[in-house]
Parts: sequence; C-alpha cells; structure tokens
Amino acid sequence: MSMIYRFGDFRLDCGSYELLRADHPVKLERKPMELLVLFTSRQGQLVTRVEIAERLWSSDIFVDTEHGINTAVRKLRLMLRDDPAEPTFIKTVTGVGYCFVAPVITEPAPALREVEMSPSSVVPGIPTEAASLNLPAPRTRSRRAFWLIAAAALVLLAGLLLTSLSLVKLRQRRAGPAITSLAVIPLDNFSGDPSQEYLAEGMTDELVTMIARNSTLRITSRTSVMQYKGSHRPLSEIAHQLGVDGIVEGSIARKGDRVHMTLQLIRADTDSHIWAQSYDRDTSDTAIAGEAAQEIAKQLHSATPVATNQRYINPAAHDAYLRGKYLWFSDKMLDSGAYFRKATEIQPDYAAAWAGLADYYGEGVAADLLDPRTNLEPEEEAAKRALALAPDLAEAHQAMAAAYLIARWDGANADLEVQRAISLDPRDGELYYFRACVLNEMNRNADAIEAAKKSLELAPYERPGAVAEMYSYDRQFDAALADLRLRREAAPNDEFLLFLQADIWRRKGNYKETVDAWARGTIASGDPQAAKQARQAYQQGGARGFIRWQLLRREMQAKSRYISPVELAGYHAQLGEKNPTLALLEEGYRQRAADMRWIQGDPAFDFLNADPRYQSIVHRLRRPPAH
Repeated sequence: MSMIYRFGDFRLDCGSYELLRADHPVKLERKPMELLVLFTSRQGQLVTRVEIAERLWSSDIFVDTEHGINTAVRKLRLMLRDDPAEPTFIKTVTGVGYCFVAPVITEPAPALREVEMSPSSVVPGIPTEAASLNLPAPRTRSRRAFWLIAAAALVLLAGLLLTSLSLVKLRQRRAGPAITSLAVIPLDNFSGDPSQEYLAEGMTDELVTMIARNSTLRITSRTSVMQYKGSHRPLSEIAHQLGVDGIVEGSIARKGDRVHMTLQLIRADTDSHIWAQSYDRDTSDTAIAGEAAQEIAKQLHSATPVATNQRYINPAAHDAYLRGKYLWFSDKMLDSGAYFRKATEIQPDYAAAWAGLADYYGEGVAADLLDPRTNLEPEEEAAKRALALAPDLAEAHQAMAAAYLIARWDGANADLEVQRAISLDPRDGELYYFRACVLNEMNRNADAIEAAKKSLELAPYERPGAVAEMYSYDRQFDAALADLRLRREAAPNDEFLLFLQADIWRRKGNYKETVDAWARGTIASGDPQAAKQARQAYQQGGARGFIRWQLLRREMQAKSRYISPVELAGYHAQLGEKNPTLALLEEGYRQRAADMRWIQGDPAFDFLNADPRYQSIVHRLRRPPAH
C-alpha cells in the first residue's frame, strides 16, 4: 500500500507522485521527487550519498551521480525554501550524506480500485475472437485510392518537415544566446574535514584564474563570488546579481592521496545544465584546475591557445601555495608568508609562489602590518625572482610594480610594470585598482579616478571603495561620499567602507560624522569596546578629545607591534602640533614608511606648507607638485 507523508505544510502522496503545499500542487522533477520520497521515508536517519546514487541512478549508464545528487538536493532546498546554514528540512552531514530533520507524519494511502473493462470498451459489431486476427486488407485496383494514398503521403511528408523545423527552432530558443560571462561559485568542501577548506577555496581561485587565462569569457573575480560561499541561493539570482550568463558550481573532496572534484556548468537564465564532469585524481596531479578550465572554455566555444611549455609544479609546493593563498585572503594574512616561503623552498623555480611572497611583504608594509626597515628588501628580491622565472606572468609584473612603488618610491617604473600586467590579464579588476594607486602617487588624480572606475566595472565587489578613495585623494569629498553611499547600499556593514567613510569625513573636517562612521566600522570589525571609548572621548572632549584618544591608543599599540610614524604624525597634525608632526615625518622618511608618499594629499598637513622643514621633506620624496 502506498504511503502519504505530511511535513510542514506539505503533503507527499508516494502512490500518485503528487506533492501539495497547503493543498496546492507543487511541480517537482522526477529525480528530486524520488529523492524527497527517500528522505521522508527515512525521516531522521542518515541517507548516505552512496545510497542515494544506488537508489536513484543504479540503472543509468554514464551518469555523473555526484553532479546529479548536488543538483537534486539544491532543487529540493529551493522548493522547500530551506536554508542549508540553518536547515528546517534537509541537514547536510559533511562528506557523508543528508538527514531529513523535519517531523514527518505517515499515513496509508486509500486503496486503489481495480479498473475493469466496461462493455463500452468492446467495438460493436466485431466479434472478440476476430479482434485478434491479422487479416490482410482486400486489394483494390482503384485509381482513386492510389491518388488518395499519394496525397496522404505528401501531407505526412509536409507534416514531418514542419515538425522538424519546429524542433530546430525550439532547440534554438532553448539554447539561447551565447554565454560570454561566467562566475565560479566557491566549491563545497566534501572532505568531511574543515581543515581542507583551504583546498576548496584554493581550487576555486585556480579555476577562476585559469578560465580567465584560457578563454575569451568575462570571469567574475574571486572576491566577488566568495560572498556566495555556502549560501545555496538560487543560481539565477546569483547570476543576476553578478551580471553573468553562466555559473560553474561543484565540490571537492580529499581522501588520503586522492582528490575528487565534480563540476557542472549551468546556463543562468534557464537553470539548464550544459556540461558536467568528475575528476578523480592523485594528489600529485596539480594540473586538474587547468584541465577543467580548458574543457569549460571549449564547451562555450571561447577557448584560447594554451601555452605548451607549462612548468612542472611539485605537489607539496602547490599545497603550500594554496594554503598561503587561503590565508592571504583571510583575516590571517600575516600567516600566509610562511606558506609562500615554504613553497619556494620546496620548489625554487615556482614563480607564482615567489609572486605571492612578494605580495605578502609589500601588502604587509603598505598596510602597516610589517616593518619596512626589514621587509622592503625581501619584497623586492621575491618580485625579481618571480619576474625572472615567468616574464609572461601577470602576477609577477604586479609584484614588481609593487616593489617599485613601495620599496623604491618609483612611480614611473611602477606604472610601466602594472601596465604590462594589465596587457597580460586585461580583465583583472585588481590590476586597475593598483594602477589607480600608482597614478595617484604620481599626482595624476584624474587618470587615477578613471582607472578606479574601470576596476569597479570589472570587479564591483573586489574594491567597492576604489572610486570614492581616489575622489578623496583628489579632495573631491562630496563626490567621494556620494559614490560611497551607493556602495554601502549593497554592504551597509562593510568595515572597510565604514572606515573609508570616516576618513573622508575627517579630511572634510566633519568630526561628528567621522566618529560615528569610525565607531560603526570598529563594531563591524569586532571591537565594540573601542567604539564605545571613541564615542565617550568625543562627547567629553569634542574633536580634539577623539584625536587625542586615537593617538594614545596607537602609541600603546606601537609598544608591541609596528605602527607607522606617519600615522602618528597625522594625529599630531590634526591637533596643530608642528614640531612632533615634523619629527615623526622625518622618522617616517628614514624608515621609508609606505604612507609617506601620500602626505601631500592629506589636508591635515596643509598647515605645514610654508615651513622649510616640511618643504624639504616633500622635495626629497621626488613627487610632482600636488594641490
């Protein structure tokens, strides 16, 4: 006897394969429906992926079951409106399978009546014994019959032609326009081990890079897609938000010395599957992402010639590099250097690892996380090694550009290198942002703003504050704030945007708004106590109270970590204290602190313009005049 399962506001009739929500029929494809029947029949029990594959696809040949399971589960969750992060119905048991956690009420379905043949089903006038006879039709020599048959054949042929044309047009409509843009959604980690998360993110990053490098497609940046990690939102919605035609999604799992990766390519407007593939390889195979990227590009007829002189990459070095990249993009950036360095030690001719190591030093110095006195020389050395090993690698030219800008204070050569990087990878929005910084350092502010706009166009989530930042450096504060308001509509609690907003208000001289934005940014970064203290300092001492509190706080932090003298000089400058400001700027110059190059763009230092000591510092910076 068939069963009926009730859960939530749903009613599932297994006998009739009918699903109702609040007594209204719900459309569901066959495989997701079969999976729902399996889940509800095993309510509360673990259903493994192996069992799902055997039950739903055992009779199918050459089917990628990993892809099929992922798709069926995703469609079920969409239909159930279930959040995988806080599931009401389907709970994922990482790397193993699923549990249906909603309470299920089971009841038998009514017995089906036997269908009997009614007398009306017998054709009148024909004996039932003769119905089974296969007697030939009587022959006729009628000319009229011949023409009738010929006419019928012509009508049939015309009908077949029209049907064929209709099917071709239908297939064309279903195919839709060519896919020219693509987003790679972060791969799910199916290893059952959270420590393998770096592998999932690293392979996602390599897929993004390799598809962009081996195709003519417009590829959404890694930073832009990472916001959808684990979200399992409708793919059409994700595609619409990212402005792409297609989506690549999948999973990866490492078991011992084997790696299993499953990918599927989906057309966004119809949610139709174009291609799916599973890769089961040894961990020593470091070319898996490149192979998948080439196949995806071929499927979309957008492949470009691939260089045949690909350098061998040691698996251990590759693993260390992936760990370094994972940490680089996390809030543990300072831990990434050890893994990039390890990768270069295992394989000294690994150009990408040298570029990663150079970025670690350069970004660390630029962000005041590393002391320039001990990190500028290794930054330049790593960048040189990367460029010597791979002169056609965009990341190597970007690393060398950063070394020119940060280590040598040479904006002209930095611009040449970043332009070379852009020529090698013209669709990387981060390169245009870096060029905007270089142009700003050269006081070419109008060009910097245009480069920032290009960066935002290519990668809207990579550096959402890029244009506002360049407007602010050019002292177009109202334009900067207007642009920032647009960016914050999509990310109202983004800490970087809040801190940038605070700095723009500070440059404009509006300290009430400065304190408010700074406090909200500090809360978003996880330090509500500092936000409370900042508000209290402003309430008790106004703008000077807030500035003095910031200065004392950073001086305390400088006892245990590197704090740029230029930042401390900025607080004294806001307080109008000339001598300590100049003394700290001199120290910043001696240390070659990265933020020395931008002091002319900060209104806080304007009160020093007539002072010969300040003029001497500016002259030694060898920058074009500003403001």
